[in-house]
Amino acid sequence: MKNIIAELQWRGLVHDMMPGTEEQLVKESTPTYIGFDPTSDSLHIGSLVPIILLVHLKNFGHKPIALVGGATGMIGDPSGKSDERNLLDELTLNKNVEGIKSVLSRFLDFNSTEANAPVLVNNYDWMKDFSFINFARDVGKRITVNYMMAKDSVKKRLSAEGEGMSFTEFTYQLIQGYDFYHLHKTHKCLLQMGGSDQWGNITTGTELVRRMNHEGAKAYAMTCPLITKADGSKFGKSEGGNIWLTADKTSVYKFYQFWLNTSDEDAEKYIKIFTFLDKETIDALIEEHKIAPHLRVLQKKLAEELTIFVHSKEELEKAIEATAAFFNPKMDGLIKLDTETFLEVIDGVPQAEISKSDVEAGLDIVQVLNEKSGFFKSNGEARRALTANSISVNKEKVNETYVLSAKDLINDQFVLLQSGKKNYFVLRIK
Repeated sequence: MKNIIAELQWRGLVHDMMPGTEEQLVKESTPTYIGFDPTSDSLHIGSLVPIILLVHLKNFGHKPIALVGGATGMIGDPSGKSDERNLLDELTLNKNVEGIKSVLSRFLDFNSTEANAPVLVNNYDWMKDFSFINFARDVGKRITVNYMMAKDSVKKRLSAEGEGMSFTEFTYQLIQGYDFYHLHKTHKCLLQMGGSDQWGNITTGTELVRRMNHEGAKAYAMTCPLITKADGSKFGKSEGGNIWLTADKTSVYKFYQFWLNTSDEDAEKYIKIFTFLDKETIDALIEEHKIAPHLRVLQKKLAEELTIFVHSKEELEKAIEATAAFFNPKMDGLIKLDTETFLEVIDGVPQAEISKSDVEAGLDIVQVLNEKSGFFKSNGEARRALTANSISVNKEKVNETYVLSAKDLINDQFVLLQSGKKNYFVLRIK
């Protein structure tokens, strides 16, 4: 087998692993699982790393197992959390589980007939008929409270201010550990991967495998680093919230723009983590970027690769066209955009509403720039900008005599104002 650990290490995807993990992965095709928590009916880009790990496993000849936590999702993982999560009702949980299955199926072919075909499982299927008494007797007695209390996820919650940790959350590591045991027994799963905050839960699973299956049973653990940004802010969020992997929650345009706006430092790190480009290609891109950072070749390649991976090449082309349309000195591209895409493109641009009847009657441009929109603070300021020839309506320069009318409407709903090269303002017609 090719050495997948060496591949993951140069990409910055290995944080910690149990002794013997690398040797096992080199020796033979190894069933490996990663769990996904159904807290929503979609996944955001924080879940891209585990998805990419599963794809790497498949590409290197190993058997990836994606576990959706229909049972563990009823409790909530305390790892990295300062407060207890709100419990989800069964209807919401089932909706979330189906949504996540749908997302994962875009990256892994669970209908494949190959020897190392990916497998999709839901831990609710084997936990739903487990009585509390049986779980306490068969699983609980295998792991001591001392062992469980020593886990960082538990210690941090108990030592922090607040309400501590409920018994429900305390049992989470046992339930996740039992998942590993079950998959070891039914799918010959030998390795669990996860984020670095999952180390305690994963190692509880390796202990249960050894104590519940048979003497000498092998089980391994590997974690990847939690993704961070160079400026210290949280990865995976924009000003508008999470960046999701489904277009109904985050448009393809916004998804593309998120990666395109990555800092130089982060782009150099992310292109190794989030793409499947080989080392030679990535090293060449990094060197090219260092010579001419203003061309942003790393960010462009990162945005392109990820938009194709998560959406499609066709959707990438649309996102590139929409991006070009806004910055094009002519209106041709913007006029062709549908209303939804146009709204995405102008998201973040200051806006004001004016009535359609006012526009149809004709509005003096000075009145538009000040009184009707607030784009300028006074009529005098607006007139000075017009005299300096710095005002455009729909990217056409105008002077003080200009009258805004219905012919200026884009999609019968918008007018794009511009002062200088970078200051935009949108009028929304109501």
